[in-house]
Amino acid sequence: MNTDIKKKLAPLCVLTAGILWGTMGIYVRKLNALGFTTIEIVAVRSIVTAILLLVVLFFYNRKMLAIRWKDIWCFIGTGIFSIVFFNYCYFKAITMTSLSVAAVLLYTAPAIVMVLSAILFHEKITAVKMISLIATFVGCVFVTGLVGDTGSLSTGGVLMGLGAGLGYALYSIFSRYALERGYHTLTISFYTFVFACLGTLPLADISMIYDACKENLGMIGFYLVFGLVSTVIPYITYTLGLTAMENSKASIIASVEPVAATVLGILLFHEKMTGNNLIGIVLVLGAIVVCNVDWGKNNYLIKNKENY
Repeated sequence: MNTDIKKKLAPLCVLTAGILWGTMGIYVRKLNALGFTTIEIVAVRSIVTAILLLVVLFFYNRKMLAIRWKDIWCFIGTGIFSIVFFNYCYFKAITMTSLSVAAVLLYTAPAIVMVLSAILFHEKITAVKMISLIATFVGCVFVTGLVGDTGSLSTGGVLMGLGAGLGYALYSIFSRYALERGYHTLTISFYTFVFACLGTLPLADISMIYDACKENLGMIGFYLVFGLVSTVIPYITYTLGLTAMENSKASIIASVEPVAATVLGILLFHEKMTGNNLIGIVLVLGAIVVCNVDWGKNNYLIKNKENY
């Protein structure tokens, strides 16, 4: 694909990923209502995603299933240090503090990505990025309802929330290393969830996941849609976006996730739109626009090998 086209499509790919990640609450609410715990939900997500990607790779290009042993740490990083660690910390934070506090702490991720990318990949921290980062974080504070929230803060809850932000950020970091080693976005996504499975299956009640399908065959379709819409497509498009833009910018754009979740909550679950929600949405969307305006400086394209 032409590099100019890659550059133009990269923000759209990441934006699509953020919006689709924002649909997560729809599926989580359904599974919670059926008695699934956090670890079972993560297990379902990981198993279905790994299976779907295996089928795609098997028929599309089986050679993409091959990875080098010396690079396996990249996928342990995306699968266990990112997916498993992030989910554990995030859901633990929710039980130790309020949902809004946990969500805002999660969105320290763009700042973590920016700092780590500057250290590891020598990405520049520009004034535009800083303005976008601050606007995004403040926007997330408003969107998630932290302003005026009376939920109690605890040291453990804050640490878990920050851990979730770190885990969320590590996907961008380890994916960048995998991309630089020439791996296709499909390969990265597949092995991410293979290792996520290895990290969650020993802790999950697999019989419960199976029994839900046995009692209602429609759950198989639900699992497939859950895995495809909230995981397969967004992780592929996000990793695809990383091939043509900086980690820090991608992380800022992906912060559209809480905006999408808020809008879906209003449309599907008749949740109220507050003034704070509206302010937050405007700030996040404004930050995304600012982040992607060509200010006449160096292009954000990161030159990689052809990955797709």
